Amino acid sequence: MALSVEHFGRTYATSAGHFTAVDDLSFAVASREIVGLIGPNGAGKTTVFNLLTKFLEPSAGAIIYDGHDITTERPADIARRGMVRSFQISAVFPHLTVRDNVRVALQQKLGNSFHFWRPERVLDGLNARADTLLEAVGLSGFGDALATDLPYGRKRALEIATTLALDPVMLLLDEPMAGLGQEDIGRISALIRAVSADRTVLMVEHNLSVVADLSHVITVLTRGRILAEGDYAAVSSNPEVVEAYLGTGHA
Repeated sequence: MALSVEHFGRTYATSAGHFTAVDDLSFAVASREIVGLIGPNGAGKTTVFNLLTKFLEPSAGAIIYDGHDITTERPADIARRGMVRSFQISAVFPHLTVRDNVRVALQQKLGNSFHFWRPERVLDGLNARADTLLEAVGLSGFGDALATDLPYGRKRALEIATTLALDPVMLLLDEPMAGLGQEDIGRISALIRAVSADRTVLMVEHNLSVVADLSHVITVLTRGRILAEGDYAAVSSNPEVVEAYLGTGHA
């Protein structure tokens, strides 16, 4: 297994007592699978992502990634192991060019801090790899454009390019279709399918048609616990899922 989560939990102290956002959660993601993590608003999906990447510390349980217990590791250490997250809101440097956004990400693989002060000719050595990544996400010809000038769907593609620049083994995609029109959804879906050929993907997504189309396994959360797991046919016909998720009117 690429990733396994064992008896995972996150509890918050509140003025009224304690609130459990993730409750005794256990699941596994096989190598080179796309797993869709779905559920109604407040089900705990983003909290799970924050726990996996250590933006939050778990209250209980363990994270096993690539055979290593990474429960106590820092976010940067987890990223260096190859588990990399993209965020629901596009995270690019708006006033850098598209190519420079990718070059910033590529610099992390050099083993040092960002080299903004290095001579331009040194960083030019990254251009070929940057352009290859831009081509892979459908951004050929956009390299010299400012990121802020890209349409929203193209910014999401750029974010995936910068994520791929970190050479991930496992991608955690947080609502990659958020805010996209139908044409862009088709483009980003095709991109996720392409990059998953030799990578593992765990994806939080509200667009059920995308989840059905891309996911090998779907895990349904509600109130911080797993309600159902399986392929789309199995989970969409589960009466508890219909009641707790599909019947809520949230896509």
